[in-house]
Amino acid sequence: MRIQLNGEPRDVDGGITIAGLIAELELRPEFVAVERNGELVRRADHATCRLEEGDAIEVVTLVGGG
Repeated sequence: MRIQLNGEPRDVDGGITIAGLIAELELRPEFVAVERNGELVRRADHATCRLEEGDAIEVVTLVGGG
């Protein structure tokens, strides 16, 4: 199925969750924030939030610095 990931089209497996997408992107879940269709998805919901065709997903990684 096709979603929009950070403004770019991306094909993903049907039924994938946000947690699955984060793993596929090889990101550490504790360092990302995710919006689905303009709404923030709580980290506690990443494992149960299944993506649907056409979803617009924004993944922002947190970067520390000094």
